[in-house]
Amino acid sequence: MSADGPPLHEALAPVTGLLGTFTGDGAGDYPTIDAFTYRETVTFGHVGKPFLAYTQRTVHPVTGAPMHAETGYLRVQPGGRTELVLAHPTGIVEVEEGSLTEEAGTTILTLVSTSLGRTATAKDVRSLRRRFVLDGDTLSYDLWMAHADTPETHHLAAVLHRTTG
Repeated sequence: MSADGPPLHEALAPVTGLLGTFTGDGAGDYPTIDAFTYRETVTFGHVGKPFLAYTQRTVHPVTGAPMHAETGYLRVQPGGRTELVLAHPTGIVEVEEGSLTEEAGTTILTLVSTSLGRTATAKDVRSLRRRFVLDGDTLSYDLWMAHADTPETHHLAAVLHRTTG
């Protein structure tokens, strides 16, 4: 948010470091697909309410063609409890819940899906789990996924660096 925007809601004090835009590279693999790489941009913003708005976009690292996107909200509850609500253009809606901790100045956000909604044409994603780590101006994450008959398996990892914020 710009300096002339609304003040940050007090509930967001533990996640102030996430505000801004982060860009970097990631890689994915899964037992049912070929390994791949991507370029990613993640933005966390606010409008003065007790949540952060989240947008994520990935593109092919060579061609720049769009690959994936998701958008949603991160809510911070008392005691470090967190909730992430996301919509994917692939027909998936996810609710993840977890915890926010700080270790030696590093913010760690650990989330596990508690609910997944899928349209009739969406892929058969069964569960998702994410771990974000913010260390200074570096945001890294790992994502695990269960899909159809494949149990929860590591799927994505990226290291992003703050470009604005």
